[in-house]
Amino acid sequence: MDALRGPDAGTMLVRALRGHAIAAELTMHVESIACTPWASATFVGTLHRLTIAAVPVPGLRGWIESLPDAEFAMRGHIVADLVVDRVETIGEREHVTIAVLTLIDA
Repeated sequence: MDALRGPDAGTMLVRALRGHAIAAELTMHVESIACTPWASATFVGTLHRLTIAAVPVPGLRGWIESLPDAEFAMRGHIVADLVVDRVETIGEREHVTIAVLTLIDA
């Protein structure tokens, strides 16, 4: 993180996901995140692939299902697309793999 620029899109995305989980009274942990620069003819952003782990409690599946339509506050960026790729139970935790496209909001 550059002190003059603030956090990057990946950091803000993780914070936004945690805030969304807290609002749903859930606890989640980001196990992995990979960020790849992305651009089209008109937009610039980042493609994020995250794996989230959470204890399977009431409301977790509903929260997971709500992710693609959720609004995330990210200064200078917008979530253009969020796809839940996989949900699997490993041990006593649910592991959720998501792909998120964030765009620079100019």
